[in-house]
Amino acid sequence: MNIGVDAAALGMANTVVSSTNDVNSGYWNPAGLVNLEDHQVALMHANYFANIAKYDYIAYASPIDDNSAWGVSLIRFGVDDILNTTELIDSQGNIDYNRISLFSTADYGFTFSYARRLPIEGFQYGANAKIIRRIIGKFASAWGFGFDAGLQFERNNWKFGLMARDITTTYNVWNIDEKEYKKVSDAVEGQNQELPESTEITAPKLQLGLSKKFIFHYDYSLLAATSLNMRFAQTNDLITTKFASIDPALGFEFGYTDLVFVRAGVGNFQNVEQLDSTQKVEFQPNIGLGFKYKGIQVDYALTNLGNQGTTLYSNIFSLKVDLGQFRR
Repeated sequence: MNIGVDAAALGMANTVVSSTNDVNSGYWNPAGLVNLEDHQVALMHANYFANIAKYDYIAYASPIDDNSAWGVSLIRFGVDDILNTTELIDSQGNIDYNRISLFSTADYGFTFSYARRLPIEGFQYGANAKIIRRIIGKFASAWGFGFDAGLQFERNNWKFGLMARDITTTYNVWNIDEKEYKKVSDAVEGQNQELPESTEITAPKLQLGLSKKFIFHYDYSLLAATSLNMRFAQTNDLITTKFASIDPALGFEFGYTDLVFVRAGVGNFQNVEQLDSTQKVEFQPNIGLGFKYKGIQVDYALTNLGNQGTTLYSNIFSLKVDLGQFRR
């Protein structure tokens, strides 16, 4: 649930908490859903870890009236066809490759979003209710739930955004199959002797955003956005204390006639300790492209570029369709 959705947002280093205004607002800031003019659908697919893991997303949103909107989304992150070798050796010590089976491990996040304008001009809010489902083959599974809340405010073409994730703390409760666990509990002497903890907790996080869109000669636009991502723990983020850590990010989107878009962003600033015990600041650059025509928008992002990242880069593709365009 922390990876992000929509190649357009990822290309801008996730700095869209204040400017998001479409179907993908259900993830970034549900308050932005009130800007929808009609039904929208979004899709995204990405591969991670040399195509081992697959990340998929689908969302739908629609206005209720002039002052409110709703949406739903589903995220899946999974690794499929994993070899299960727990029964490779039989009770006689013989290796039998026919005893190898396959299993999948996957995380699912289902979100229901609602947004509404406040009576105060320029203010709008939104909320998410999330259900988390996690499955590790036959070995274990979990159910979880949580809530997000978002706020947006616009004044003199400046947009402000606040997104509070997991505001009540998100809990996942695991059910572990003890019969399956026993098959691996003695695989390595002295390890896996006790069942893992059955409760997993996700602490609250805050994201503050600011953005403004500039128009040049009617045809050209520049959206500049920044955000501060805050976690209430001491981490390797650029700004860190015992109470909270802050990771800043900056993103840009250059547009031509609302048809072609070029994006860039930088974020994920981390203090990384080197081999000589010195500290070095590393960051994650991102770039992206987009094309929109007659209600169909296709976006691409290349994230985690060059030597600054700690993992390999990823190619992200996403699709957004404004269904209202097909009824005219």
